[in-house]
Amino acid sequence: MKVTLILVGKTTDKHFDAGISDYANRIKHYLPFEIDVIPELKNTKSLSKEQQKEKEGDQILKLLGSGDTVVLLDEHGKEMRSIEFAQWLQKKQAVAKTLVFVIGGPYGFSPKVYSRADAKISLSKMTFSHQMVRLIFTEQLYRACTISKGEPYHHE
Repeated sequence: MKVTLILVGKTTDKHFDAGISDYANRIKHYLPFEIDVIPELKNTKSLSKEQQKEKEGDQILKLLGSGDTVVLLDEHGKEMRSIEFAQWLQKKQAVAKTLVFVIGGPYGFSPKVYSRADAKISLSKMTFSHQMVRLIFTEQLYRACTISKGEPYHHE
């Protein structure tokens, strides 16, 4: 199974970017993994939040294949412990050819993106910056890989 992470806008904090790159390289030891970055929209001051979500959503949808399993990282998604996420990921590996996780823009996702999604996951009840979510998610994906392989990175 291939895993893709779609991000809206580049990671601007160099420390987060370094951590994301580190975890992305670690993940590649376990499964094919790539990060696709959608450029931030220009001149957003003239756009409403809904218009901005629609434009970002159209760009997200262009990157999705018809057979992709799409998972949105969303505050209203299912919360899981790391071990539960690892088990969930293992189940997906048995049925999904390509698993695509999406971190949206500052205002979330358009209705079209929500309707295309197969699942929604929340990383926490707390709110994190979009920059930080990228780092947290890549670390959790790496952690799930190590849990699945029984490696000592995760401690009970």
